[in-house]
Amino acid sequence: MWYHKPVINEELLQSLPNLKIVASSGVGIDHLDLNLLSSHGVKASNTPFVVSTDTADLGMALMLASSRRLVEGYQMAVSRDTEYFPADWLGTEVSGATLGIVGMGTIGYKVAERAKGFEMKILYHNRNRRNKEEESAVGAIYCKKIDDLLQQSDFVLLSVNLTPQTHKLIGKRELELMKPTATLINISRGLVVDQDALVEALQNKVIKAAALDVTYPEPLPRDHPLLKLKNVIVTPHIGSATKKTRRLMMENMTESIQAGLTGLPIPNEV
Repeated sequence: MWYHKPVINEELLQSLPNLKIVASSGVGIDHLDLNLLSSHGVKASNTPFVVSTDTADLGMALMLASSRRLVEGYQMAVSRDTEYFPADWLGTEVSGATLGIVGMGTIGYKVAERAKGFEMKILYHNRNRRNKEEESAVGAIYCKKIDDLLQQSDFVLLSVNLTPQTHKLIGKRELELMKPTATLINISRGLVVDQDALVEALQNKVIKAAALDVTYPEPLPRDHPLLKLKNVIVTPHIGSATKKTRRLMMENMTESIQAGLTGLPIPNEV
């Protein structure tokens, strides 16, 4: 599967009685009905580890682009209407700011490693707390309650799997807990955020800005309000989109398929 296609449903499985494995690209498996696959004796795999470095890089890129208003700045610099650069056109500091990471898995931890280089104060919320050595290595502070993280962070970065528990994890209540100067960054799945609530929060200055690599649907309708707000950056789900990583993803999928066909243990089986 690439970009969640083809859709694996009952009709497809009935038409492929000899199917042994579905190898899906990327880390997310929210598009797979694992119970349905299991009922047909079909195994599944993904490619979770090869995407982590590039996705963490993109998370930092979105943070920097949003805080320093790079998209707006570019548009100003190249506009035919620009006669001068205003002296009061300012961005927000990243160095020394507080970053709250929701989801400290492989990707979230790599974001923390990068943020440490910017001397950021790092908070994180996760189902399971990291060990003290891992926390110490990046200077991360565990927040048992997500509310504590939201209230303290200048940047809130989402790096969680989409599950029933994380569906619309960030809604109206959570956005209102954030600082009015805070930025929301989403590199996980669009449905982790209530988009209607996010639009309202951005329009009413409940939070300052958002930087989103993921939305729902993808792409957004061309008249969607998120595409019209100057305090929003949207990228086309490119967390893993580098030549090296996409090649490694294909290699991982091929290895899983070969193992599934020969009865060997399947790498990254889910």
